[in-house]
Amino acid sequence: MIGIYLITFVFAGIGMFVQWRLKSKFQQYSEVGLQNGLSGREIAEKMLRDNNIFDVRIVSVEGQLTDHYNPSDKTVNLSPDVYHGRSVSAAAVAAHECGHAVQHAVAYSMLQFRSSMVPVLNLANNFMPIALMVGMMILYSTGNKLVLTIGVAMFALATLFSFVTLPVEFDASRRALAWMESKNMVTQPEHDGAKDALWWAAMTYVAAALGMLAQLLYYVSLLSGRRSDD
Repeated sequence: MIGIYLITFVFAGIGMFVQWRLKSKFQQYSEVGLQNGLSGREIAEKMLRDNNIFDVRIVSVEGQLTDHYNPSDKTVNLSPDVYHGRSVSAAAVAAHECGHAVQHAVAYSMLQFRSSMVPVLNLANNFMPIALMVGMMILYSTGNKLVLTIGVAMFALATLFSFVTLPVEFDASRRALAWMESKNMVTQPEHDGAKDALWWAAMTYVAAALGMLAQLLYYVSLLSGRRSDD
């Protein structure tokens, strides 16, 4: 079982680095004021209006970098720094979350696919940790692979979900940056800063997806009988 701990440790370290980099970028661009003087809330309102979306609410939620779009109640949820902020960071994050609202409005296929996976994934997540832990114990003690196979199947679903998330996130950023540029919401340096911040935000999802894939491949190797760490 040393292998899974090593994989987890390595990718946890990568994830921590990317998260640190994202926070430092957010802080860097939060100190760069927008020339137009708009707040994140105002940016979000304008992007929604420009896309003929009038049934989505913009609300403030507690925390830092807790921003998200909730398709179930059609709300763009912005953290206080973004909701009230008048910086490049605030504009980038607010526009990105509205990018998800636009995806929802135009029935973007990858978002629909991702949303359809959520109920099954939530159910699988309730049993997956136990199935993996018990399955590995049974495998090492008796050689029986049934329980671990079930756990790995559920983990494969979670891994697929993490990869389906990637085009959804990249597309939301693309929509945000294209809108800001086409509507002259930002200067060129502000656009470059927003793009940089959103790239690092996307990298958090990439790191998470790759980490899950590495763990999945390890579990599959156990089921295939390749136990190189024994």
